[in-house]
Amino acid sequence: MPKITVKNIAGKDVREINLKDFVFAVPSNDTLLHQVYVAQAGNARQAIAHTKDRSERAGSGIKPWQQKGTGRARSGSVRSPLWRKGGVTFGPTKDRNFSKDTNQKMRQKAVMVALSEKLRAKKMIVIDVLDYPEKKTKLFVATLQALGITGKSLVLCLTGDNERACTVMSRNIPKVENTPTENLNVTQLLDREYLILTEAGIKNLEGRFAAWDKKKAE
Repeated sequence: MPKITVKNIAGKDVREINLKDFVFAVPSNDTLLHQVYVAQAGNARQAIAHTKDRSERAGSGIKPWQQKGTGRARSGSVRSPLWRKGGVTFGPTKDRNFSKDTNQKMRQKAVMVALSEKLRAKKMIVIDVLDYPEKKTKLFVATLQALGITGKSLVLCLTGDNERACTVMSRNIPKVENTPTENLNVTQLLDREYLILTEAGIKNLEGRFAAWDKKKAE
């Protein structure tokens, strides 16, 4: 059973807690992480680039000149891709679809694998309670300084209304991303170097993936 040291907002060690194996001791699976990450990136991608084909270009539909007898090459439309200001033949269009499908079990296990990797790399920090006398950014910056991760990219998982009030304190800090614990996903864990959450967040994650607890099922 993995263990982790709990710190306070001043960066001091408070106690050590045990973590559930089925969430924080999952074996590495780079293939699954890559598959889910690529799928989530594709689903978030928007097809912005768009070129008009000959049916979308402005212009008359009349034949520019008669088919034969002019000495010029035959032509059927001023919107032809061969003409200046004509349509584009094989350009990108907004109809492209980058979405990929992954099932719920894949996404859930990928999150647990990423959490386990954060723990093994010692990039996961657990704070007992995110409780500040006032909601000031400088107070949260002081916490980051005490933890020695100032300027590092991190994702801050918040649980409950009291913790989510810390969003106001951290949202203006560069490289800090806030997310509710129940919405934590693979993209956030892989894009950010550190993960910060509270003891309540640990319990929330363990409850979120309780269906994977094989010991409980037995």
